[in-house]
Amino acid sequence: MADKGTFCHEIDSEAHERTLDSRCLLPMILHHKIQGQGDPLVILHGLFGTSDNWATLARQFAEHFTVVTVDLRNHGRSFHDPVMTYTAMVEDLVRLMEQEWIHKAHILGHSMGGKVAMHLAFSHPDLVDQLLVTDIGTKDYPGGHERILDALNGLPVDQVQSRAEAEEFLRRTIHQDGIVQFLLKNLGRNGQEGYRWKMNLPVITSQYDQIISGVHPGHAYTGTTTFFRGGRSDYILDEDWAEITQRFPSAELLTIPDAGHWLHAEQPEAFYQAVMKQLSGNS
Repeated sequence: MADKGTFCHEIDSEAHERTLDSRCLLPMILHHKIQGQGDPLVILHGLFGTSDNWATLARQFAEHFTVVTVDLRNHGRSFHDPVMTYTAMVEDLVRLMEQEWIHKAHILGHSMGGKVAMHLAFSHPDLVDQLLVTDIGTKDYPGGHERILDALNGLPVDQVQSRAEAEEFLRRTIHQDGIVQFLLKNLGRNGQEGYRWKMNLPVITSQYDQIISGVHPGHAYTGTTTFFRGGRSDYILDEDWAEITQRFPSAELLTIPDAGHWLHAEQPEAFYQAVMKQLSGNS
């Protein structure tokens, strides 16, 4: 274990890339990866996700920006904590930006990460350059992950002998191949034998109602904001836009055709071009 305050960066000078292992710092610094050069662009994943889900797009964005991909608390390689509020997640992000001397950044967040981005904009508007929210609105959502949570909690992860066995178990309940493969990215080896969840599944399960809660600040955020939605997604409906623009009066809505909720994975090139257009046109 590193000494208190010691950094454990892996540095690739040619790629301008750094990887930070949160275990090498105080336990309240999020695991993150920095690559590229230019204005900072911070990318926040959604529920059950990790920074690795954005690896390909991050490399593309890194041709133009200093890209920071983050594992939010209780996800990926970041620390586990019994608290899973948006206030806490924003504090994590602020601490990370301070640690890396990032005074202002474009913030791109998907789903749960989009809510973290919105909360950051309301509480720390001086830290946000452009706000880019991906397929999530401000309303309270009714849920929809209960079947997934039941399947994940039902998997005897400490007894599983192979990833194939875990996949077979999850497929009994979850019939979408893409979702199963996405969830299996959270499965890690537990030493020489067995497996474990990288995410903090008990806390995510117990605080799920908090995670799906809406964004209801007492004031508006007037900074440059773009909401992206998938053309086949129902997370941002036309009737949601009036409420969204009350909170984000400068917001623009862009739809990525033939994409569902994971639009950045389903239509990565279209999404990349749309984000780049916003960042270049609104700068």
